[in-house]
Amino acid sequence: MDKAGLERVARAMVAKDKGILAADESSGTIKKRFDAIQLESTEEHRRSYREMLLTTPGIGQWISGVIFYDETLRQKTRDGVPFAAWLEKQGVLPGIKVDLGAKALAGFAGETITEGLDGLRERLAGYYQLGARFAKWRAVIDIADGIPSRFGIEANAHALARYAALCQEQQIVPIVEPEVLMDGGHSLERCEEVTDAVLAEVFGQLALHRIHLEGMVLKPNMVISGKKAANRASPDQVAEATVRTLKRHVPSAVPGIAFLSGGQSSPEATLHLSLMNKLGPLPWNLTFSYGRALQDTALKAWGGKSATYGAGQKEFAKRARLNSLATTGRYAATLEAEAA
Repeated sequence: MDKAGLERVARAMVAKDKGILAADESSGTIKKRFDAIQLESTEEHRRSYREMLLTTPGIGQWISGVIFYDETLRQKTRDGVPFAAWLEKQGVLPGIKVDLGAKALAGFAGETITEGLDGLRERLAGYYQLGARFAKWRAVIDIADGIPSRFGIEANAHALARYAALCQEQQIVPIVEPEVLMDGGHSLERCEEVTDAVLAEVFGQLALHRIHLEGMVLKPNMVISGKKAANRASPDQVAEATVRTLKRHVPSAVPGIAFLSGGQSSPEATLHLSLMNKLGPLPWNLTFSYGRALQDTALKAWGGKSATYGAGQKEFAKRARLNSLATTGRYAATLEAEAA
């Protein structure tokens, strides 16, 4: 393992003023997004949409890396340039989602375990040859009556650590993503309690698996009320609870934390990130690894039409720029009304 090389990539992924675009939607997920704009989910439409995002002028100013899906990593621009090679020219790191999704955890109703460890070593070696320099694995933890169980948390943390070890063996930086879902009506306090337990177990397993912490990136949920909660916590409360929880569990050796948006609206996810970065000094860089919160307005503006290609890029650039500001606490809601 080249620890120095892993560290260089990890630091670049969480550089100030930049964040990670999660463009790793599965075929099923991207179909749902395209259904919303009445566009058939063909391979060419998916390729064209990703090219619209990736060729946005100035992308390297705000985006440090892009997480691809297997199909997308193998695709090319209209001019025949592989997406990974195109990004490298812009100073953006290519990455790859390697888990095979969350499946029902046998014997534990309502809980899931993420699959994909079988054959992962060989798949990672292939992805490195295709240009991927980091990877992502998502564990899903739901909050409801009686869940998550202790075993559900342990099983997912163990899988995350095994994945991370295989990544570092193949000279690929692992994004470790334990997501506590914001579905349901739970309080901020309940989310903090569960996130505490999850992060404690995850970092315990990472230590047991001898993960080089300086060569990884954490992608957690924010500590936030459930979507259906009657009295949802304020943005300041979310920021304070999230930073408080991270300080309890995330070693300072980890170079950065790239939050998932987890179903928040685009402005909400940006505001929370900015407020957290105003609570410094912090031992790690806090940045973003957003999918829908970066893409939603761009997808709608594009709508699958060549005539609105530029409109989609303009919306993507706006969201990327606003989140870039949030990485240093300079975002304000008043900026939403300004043109990209």
